[in-house]
Amino acid sequence: QVQLVESGGGLVQAGGSLRLSCAASGRTFSRYSMGWFRQAPGKEREFVAAISWSGGVTRYADSVKGRFTISRDNAKNTVYLQMNSLKPEDTAVYYCAANPAEILSTISRGYDYWGQGTQVTVSS
Repeated sequence: QVQLVESGGGLVQAGGSLRLSCAASGRTFSRYSMGWFRQAPGKEREFVAAISWSGGVTRYADSVKGRFTISRDNAKNTVYLQMNSLKPEDTAVYYCAANPAEILSTISRGYDYWGQGTQVTVSS
């Protein structure tokens, strides 16, 4: 069982940056691949980024590639999402998710555990 708590969301102007954090409970965090998803009002939840157990392999949605960076610190049981050059279309609730398998899934059902989400709002 893993519990996930996101933080770091907020209001930022277009072109700005935010860093989201996701703190995980449990002693086996390093054996979970981790993902970030987002959901805007009236839209489906969509994949943003994923990272392998060791952090050595990452995947990104095309819409955020080159602007967002996912990373993890297994000693701190935390995964991060650094978001730069933010755009109004990045506005959404951002969720982190955990998958107890070394598979970088890009779909929601590929993850077993979810956080409550943190709101990111980008103003134009």
